[in-house]
Amino acid sequence: MTVLPGRIPVSIDEPDWPSRPKAPAGAPNVLVILTDDVGYGTCSTFGGPVPTPVLDSLAENGLRYTEFHTTAMCSPTRAALLTGRNHHDVGFGRITESAMAYDGYTTMIPPDAATIAEILRRNGYGTALIGKCHNVPDWESGPAGPFDRWPTGLGFEHFYGFLGGGTNNFSPGLYQGTRPIEPPLGDADYHLEADLADQAIDWVRRQKSAAPDKPFFLHYATAAAHAPHHAPREWIERFAGQFDQGWDAVREQTLARQKASGVIPQNTLLTERPDEIPAWDSLSAAERRLYARQMEVFAASLAFSDAQIGRLVDALRELGELDNTLLVFIQGDNGASAEGGPHGELNEAFFMNGMSESVENMLEHIDEIGGPLHYNHYAVGWANALDAPFKWFKQVASHFGGTRNGMVISHPDRIADVGGVRTQFHHVVDITPTILEAVGLGAPAEVGGVAQQPMAGVSMGYTFAQPDAKSARNTQYFELHGNRAIYHDGWVAACGPVELPWAFKMPPPELDEIDWELYHVADDYSQAIDLASQFPERLRELQDLFWIEAARNQVLPIIVGTGRRVGPAQPSEVRGSDEFTYYPGTHRVPPGSAPDLANRSFVVAAEVEVPADGAEGVLFGQGGRFGGHALYLLGGRLVYHYNLLGSVRFTVTSDGPVPAGRRRLEVAFEPDGQGYGLGGTAVLRVDGDPCAREHLSRTVPWRMSYVEGTNVGLDTGTPVSEDYRVPFAFTGTLHRVDVSLK
Repeated sequence: MTVLPGRIPVSIDEPDWPSRPKAPAGAPNVLVILTDDVGYGTCSTFGGPVPTPVLDSLAENGLRYTEFHTTAMCSPTRAALLTGRNHHDVGFGRITESAMAYDGYTTMIPPDAATIAEILRRNGYGTALIGKCHNVPDWESGPAGPFDRWPTGLGFEHFYGFLGGGTNNFSPGLYQGTRPIEPPLGDADYHLEADLADQAIDWVRRQKSAAPDKPFFLHYATAAAHAPHHAPREWIERFAGQFDQGWDAVREQTLARQKASGVIPQNTLLTERPDEIPAWDSLSAAERRLYARQMEVFAASLAFSDAQIGRLVDALRELGELDNTLLVFIQGDNGASAEGGPHGELNEAFFMNGMSESVENMLEHIDEIGGPLHYNHYAVGWANALDAPFKWFKQVASHFGGTRNGMVISHPDRIADVGGVRTQFHHVVDITPTILEAVGLGAPAEVGGVAQQPMAGVSMGYTFAQPDAKSARNTQYFELHGNRAIYHDGWVAACGPVELPWAFKMPPPELDEIDWELYHVADDYSQAIDLASQFPERLRELQDLFWIEAARNQVLPIIVGTGRRVGPAQPSEVRGSDEFTYYPGTHRVPPGSAPDLANRSFVVAAEVEVPADGAEGVLFGQGGRFGGHALYLLGGRLVYHYNLLGSVRFTVTSDGPVPAGRRRLEVAFEPDGQGYGLGGTAVLRVDGDPCAREHLSRTVPWRMSYVEGTNVGLDTGTPVSEDYRVPFAFTGTLHRVDVSLK
């Protein structure tokens, strides 16, 4: 019998169905939980000030890992977690928005690094990602895709969540599969964390109802505790006054609890507060009041998320599936975030644009922090406190403040030493091999006909029954933005930070301008004692080892500095084009897939039919409440509203209503010159005739919005202008919108 290539022969005499993949006998369910921007010394499970009773309970019925590491930033950590390879080896030396053309920095997971979701799917598992996905290349996140690097193209049969670094918890930019969806409008009780838990519980129940014997793999990635720090008001009030003692006292209190609970050695020293962070006692009363409130809000956001995770755990218990579930809970994809800068922000986009807000202005809105009117972040002093006992924070991959995260593994059917602490040195690349071993699978040599690169990770399964076993990981490099380190057999050589996360250096420093430090972390848990001058030969050995590992893992060339871009520009469907036409139904086109109107001349023109009784609604908009601009009709008049990150607003309004009939409605903007964030003049025109003109004193220097996208015919998420409420759909007939750039 002739068999065509790619066909599976089926006997004619004994007909049978093609075989379906089946999981190994006794294979457990797998639940991987990952929170965001939570430092080692944050949650109660690891001695921190924020109560996380659900994680506490899982630790009491599982194991706490006190020397577990991430990459110091979200996209790289998530790529390493899902693939079992080092982040540069799968193109994630940076976050998606900062991708570059070098192999280690493309943010494009290659086919020879299949994810754990894809491997398990091909071996009989149901797979889903609920929550954050920060691994879709920025230029592939639009409605035209391509979609092979979206979750549903990387092995997840179901995706419900958001793309990018963070999202508004009250008005998130959600996707189901590859289709944008909107949260319920007008639901005052809506919060993303509760929604994610609802979705996860529903998915698990449907899986077990339809195929009770089929195991599942669920990756549950919270929005908490990445900025914006949002929480229900009643949860925020629970923490009133609990952080009035300030960040210095919180660090000391955390150290004491950590020693008492055994999650750090008794001889651990509390690292010195960096000079860039003021002592709490040196602050004014107004500053202390503001900063304490910022921390109350953050604590509420993490505690609320923990409670929602508890609902998912309870659902597994009710289904009788918890004991047979390998549950990996990583508390943070990096250290606590210092991106709020010295004072914190009401709008995180200020940090993204190199801007800042005054303490006085934030105090005017102190009671609103944590609610839907702000996209808030805390002051950097809290980032340092929440990484106790370590120094530094997120982005600083050279030190454990950026890379050490608390982790709990629970698997009642297979872990007998419940409540134990494990001190073996491990890294996020070790999660995928641990899952494969628990499932009863090896790392596949090929997936979908593509030969696979070796995994960098090792299984942590040996630690389940051997608390004192020698670590199976002897060496691990770290690198991000030029911050670099190498761990080897109890020693760490560290070089960084090259710049502070809230203060980009342009031009960035040269690679050799930052001194290397040396720590014997086998005896110095917190990296408190620099031994570089005492052991120069040991330091040189480790430096040489770093460069070997860097060459082996596509780290080279090292790109120093957060803001530095080298090589050709990112791929783009819009770059190089000056004319765009959008039609009704174009909603939520993300910034990476839409024309960038910042710092340039542009014309936005809408072809409309205005009925005899008038019309109103959004014609074209980009962004939302926390930064954006929109052209719309309100009360029959043509309006252009420019929202400078929620801090300054400019409105241009026509003198009279737009006449009925077929009309061309335009806004033309001309900047004052060439540069970043300059002012300019906006002119409104009806059928080519000017009807209003205003000068805008400032514009956004970099990006209007990192979350909310481009809309035609209505607004989504949050409103660009507070003059209306979303969706504020256009009530006339909108034929098209033309965008012209100069």
